[in-house]
Amino acid sequence: MREIVTRTAVIGSGCAGLNAADWLCTLGEDVLLVTEDMNSGTSRNTGSDKQTYYRLSLAGDDGDSVGDMAAVLNRDDVDGDIALCEAAASAQCFYRLVSLGVPFPCNEMGEYVGYQTDHSVRKRASSVGPLTSRYMTEALERSVRLKGVKVQDKTLCARILTDENGVCGLLCYDKAEGAWLRIRCAHVILATGGPAGVYLNRVYPESQFGMSGMAFEAGAAGANLHCWQYGLASVKFRWNVSGSYQQAIPRYVSVDENGTEYDFLTDSLSLEDKLHFTFLKGYQWPFDPRKVNGSSRIDLLVKAQEDLGRKVYMDFRRNPAGYDESDLSDEARDYLANCGALKATPFERLKAINAPAIQLYRDHGIDVETEMLQVSVCAQHHNGGVMVDSCWQSTVPGLYVCGEAAGTFGQFRPGGTALNSTQVGSMRAARHIADMSERAIPDQLPETELLLPVGDASSLMTELQGLMTRYAAFQRDADGIRLLLKRLDEIEAFTAPADAADPQLIDRLHLRDMMITQRQVLSAMLLEMQDDTPGVTETLHGVSRRRPSRPIPQRDLWFERVWQHQRETAARKEH
Repeated sequence: MREIVTRTAVIGSGCAGLNAADWLCTLGEDVLLVTEDMNSGTSRNTGSDKQTYYRLSLAGDDGDSVGDMAAVLNRDDVDGDIALCEAAASAQCFYRLVSLGVPFPCNEMGEYVGYQTDHSVRKRASSVGPLTSRYMTEALERSVRLKGVKVQDKTLCARILTDENGVCGLLCYDKAEGAWLRIRCAHVILATGGPAGVYLNRVYPESQFGMSGMAFEAGAAGANLHCWQYGLASVKFRWNVSGSYQQAIPRYVSVDENGTEYDFLTDSLSLEDKLHFTFLKGYQWPFDPRKVNGSSRIDLLVKAQEDLGRKVYMDFRRNPAGYDESDLSDEARDYLANCGALKATPFERLKAINAPAIQLYRDHGIDVETEMLQVSVCAQHHNGGVMVDSCWQSTVPGLYVCGEAAGTFGQFRPGGTALNSTQVGSMRAARHIADMSERAIPDQLPETELLLPVGDASSLMTELQGLMTRYAAFQRDADGIRLLLKRLDEIEAFTAPADAADPQLIDRLHLRDMMITQRQVLSAMLLEMQDDTPGVTETLHGVSRRRPSRPIPQRDLWFERVWQHQRETAARKEH
């Protein structure tokens, strides 16, 4: 079996993985980036109306501070040390992306302007349009290529190998060679994105699957695995219909199998509520149980129509029934006026607010000027993941996790914090490896046998994803969750050794990882349904417990002491 030796292996080629590799190379570290496909993944293939990067306010007279931003991030289920790190490094990471060529909007005086996003009260959000994370990924890849970082493409990591000292390597399948590959290393940075494969109804692009199960199998604890973000999304082309798509106030309509249309929002809401709740979905796009009598009522009404066997659409060609500007809330009218969008139809309003949002769909064969857009409530982001410390190291020594695979977000994260976290977490992991880690590359790797589920992998995957969507999405059923756990037991009872010649090998590897992750997530969901005490839910091997989130730590802000400590640390490293 072929073997590669490197000090640090980075798994994943999205915003987090590329940034980790870039920083490690900059810091003089030996690094290998391993990816199943450089051009796949969420960062390169997803977005929203104007995909958001959330950072410290960098324009205007709206006072902001690291402490204020950290306090917003430090919700009930987010530890204060992580929140502080993400706030403190947000401007640095943002400006680094600017230096790499990401064209965030800047006024003539050099201020990087911002706007307000969901779960935030300050204008900390920035964007370069629907494809912000793609711009980031492309800029980071250019930097990685220019630095000559080693890349092992077309390679699926199947297992994180450990010994008594923690991480020691990886077991991978080289798809180009059709053979197994082992990587011997001292550190692994897992940046494989969220576990997109666990659900059937999901916004994640087809190319995104996630491989969080490797970390759990290696012994890493999970954090807040029950926390997911669900929201309305188009289904023929997977994309969030947030922000501008809602602020244009489209007409919602459902259609039965006979082609009969139903103006279902009108049947359940007053005209004023219908217009205002639709507008608010722009700011409040994620489903939120605290808003079931407000904007999230729309999500529930959409799901109810689907339960009747109807398809649901957003229609930008026509106004909602009874639409009149005089019935708009002051907030909606002022917003549309400021955007120059007090127009006659939803399409014209959307064009005035955000024309690229229209072109995005045209690029994928959907013209919202002439046809309705089918939507559903889908899983969009995992707000939990692998538990990490303030250097993004997991409970397994040498295993770091960053990006959406890390459990750092919390249930009510401000929109755009995910992109900031990809940069801050991967930077801190790289710096910790370069500055603090004394881990050695092992002399040899342990022998391992990989057992995979038997049967038709694709059919089993679709079945389990369907059950997950049915029982464990934004509406959850404890009995259904237990039924799904029982089904996982049944499938796991029949396994066979992995065979490199198996034509279903890749699907089996994905299925196995998905099942490990589903078990962890379902365990956390059952605990959450029994205990809604605020705090962080920790999960290990299917057993979950709740603990209070750590507060924002006290820190030394006296310049001379911090400066002296930094000089002393640098001196110790040199010796």
